[in-house]
Amino acid sequence: MSNSRIVILFWQLAILAVVLVVWQWGFEWSKALLPKAYVPKILDPYFVAKPSLIWQSFLRLGCFADTNGFAACITGNDNNLWLATLVTLKNTWWGFLFGSASGIAAGLVLGRSDFLARVFGPYIVALNSIPRIALVPLVILIFGLGDLSKIATAWLVVFFVVFFNTFEGTRAVDRDQIAAARLLGASEFTVLRTVVIPSALAWVFASLLPAVSFALIGVIVGEFIGAERGLGKLIIEAEARANASEMMVAIFVMMFVGILLAIAVRSLQSYLLRWQPQFEASA
Repeated sequence: MSNSRIVILFWQLAILAVVLVVWQWGFEWSKALLPKAYVPKILDPYFVAKPSLIWQSFLRLGCFADTNGFAACITGNDNNLWLATLVTLKNTWWGFLFGSASGIAAGLVLGRSDFLARVFGPYIVALNSIPRIALVPLVILIFGLGDLSKIATAWLVVFFVVFFNTFEGTRAVDRDQIAAARLLGASEFTVLRTVVIPSALAWVFASLLPAVSFALIGVIVGEFIGAERGLGKLIIEAEARANASEMMVAIFVMMFVGILLAIAVRSLQSYLLRWQPQFEASA
């Protein structure tokens, strides 16, 4: 490990340690040192539970502190932390996959056809102007409270993000390269496969990194409004009991899931774009 990485890791851990210390004891310190009117409300454990309480809730929700044993806790709770995480992760993955695939396909088709772009352009702009979150109740009404409605919500959020980047990336391909490929006798499919798609990949992946987070947001919002299982339901149930520590457990697990998904997309990007200078070292 190089010296620069050691320094960066040191500062990352130092910042984390300071945040945890202030989070754990900052409210008591503030009450002791400041007038009551100036005590930061964000440090109040009623609203944001202390790390120690969050850890205890994690052990309880994760079935590590159950007196009946881990297996009995897992099988006896249909929406335990691990099952809820698995359900949310699965719905996020499928919504991201379908949204990305359809967005890339539509972006490539309309990006390569001026006629289709002019025909469908106004409809796409009109649909994109609708806040996707506003459509969640309608999606749940159509698909029910099950996983399908969460996947459809994630698809709605992801599709337009990926589509517009793919469309612009397809339009930005060097026309001289396309002309050269056609001069060598390449068919339209060959031009698409060997020239357009490789050139547009950077644009596509620029949208996939935020899209995977948007997919998770879409699933969680769907679970907020109506769900049988999932991290969103855990948060809503904890909010109904005013249990901030359980809410924070679900939020941290959700953050961890988002990080894992982003790492997976980033790894795929580094592999597929390994010919670009910024990814050569990691390939």
